[in-house]
Amino acid sequence: MKKSLIAIIVLVVLALGLFFSGKSAYNNMVTLEQDVDQTWAKVEVQYQRRMDLIPNLVSTVKGYAEHESSTYESVTRARAGLSEAYDQARGTESATPGDAKSFEALNQAQNKLRSALDIYVNAVREAYPDLKANEQFMGLQAQLEGTENRIATERGRYTDIVKEYNVAVKRFPANIWAGIFGFSAKPQFSADAEAAKAPQVEF
Repeated sequence: MKKSLIAIIVLVVLALGLFFSGKSAYNNMVTLEQDVDQTWAKVEVQYQRRMDLIPNLVSTVKGYAEHESSTYESVTRARAGLSEAYDQARGTESATPGDAKSFEALNQAQNKLRSALDIYVNAVREAYPDLKANEQFMGLQAQLEGTENRIATERGRYTDIVKEYNVAVKRFPANIWAGIFGFSAKPQFSADAEAAKAPQVEF
């Protein structure tokens, strides 16, 4: 009788231990996943800000260029490259950290857009040096630079919270609960190999 009672007590203690361990692990992973989603949303806001500013920048340059007697081929090429990168980035806006493949496509598209934007702005600066004094152009350029800084900041925060989340779902014994509850690692941003290179503009 005593042995049966002891066995029951041990089983109850083990069951309670498993319950509280699972509850704690689950709640922690839910909290971290929500933090990842919230941080990602802030990255998306800055991406959208950049997307909204680009058409205004192009329109401003076009309006100024109409007063010029000649059109530089490099600006036309740069604008075509920017347009292509812009359209590609538009096509990946629905990507989320939950889908590694689409997330990687978005990452590559945004890196390409950033590079194309740099090339376009540099081409415009060289083709239309007087445009530097145009208040609208300077204002848009300042907003774009500020947006790039915000993107870098928010991506840095996203990287930190994803690292914390991924450690939580991979570390033993939480990884067992993660598997049971369906939590999986989130993708990180991949480094852009071309980011360190200055964009080249050739006339």
